[in-house]
Amino acid sequence: MVIRQQILLWKIKLFQQKIEDIQVASYDGTLIWKITNFQEKMRNAQSGRQTSIYSPPFYSSPTGYKMCARLHLNGNGDGQGTHMSLFFILMKGKYDDILGWPFNSRIIFSLYDQTDKKQHIFDTFQPDVISNRCQRPHTDTNIASGIPKFIPLAIIEQENNPYVQEDSIFIKIMVDFNQIPDNLLPYVLSLDPGLPTLQQHKLIQEAINNFYQNQSITN
Repeated sequence: MVIRQQILLWKIKLFQQKIEDIQVASYDGTLIWKITNFQEKMRNAQSGRQTSIYSPPFYSSPTGYKMCARLHLNGNGDGQGTHMSLFFILMKGKYDDILGWPFNSRIIFSLYDQTDKKQHIFDTFQPDVISNRCQRPHTDTNIASGIPKFIPLAIIEQENNPYVQEDSIFIKIMVDFNQIPDNLLPYVLSLDPGLPTLQQHKLIQEAINNFYQNQSITN
């Protein structure tokens, strides 16, 4: 009887998680991932009880690539015990038959500064198109790729740091389809996420156009 109740509770929890994933699903190649109960999750990572957590799936478009992120709060690989490690994962999707492979867009990771200073920490990486990690997935997920030394733990562990507020952090994962110049990344990542998606994309494209126009004038 107890085992049956445990199985039922597990199924209910799994169903609730699926509903939550659907509610936060993004279809423009950008995910803002809120991680709650941060201190508890960090303790679990440090003790080895649960070393990684996965984001909800998100998509490059309604008929595009399916993706997710994996976060190691206490680090992984070269970042073990010193950094938070963040990885990007391609997932098997419904429209893979008609998509272009290998996947070859740059990935932008950002940890939100939740104060008015908005000094977000960000880093980028370019997936290796030769690797199987960027090829069409033939299982549920490809092998992850990303940044083992994303955020130093020393920053996160500081008392009253701006990145952990009310026991939560926010991480942005962004597929860079527009080839945003590095100089514009602070501006792009500072855009108010409350703006409509189309308006954000318009502002980003305008900034890119202005950047290259100014470059051509200078040259």
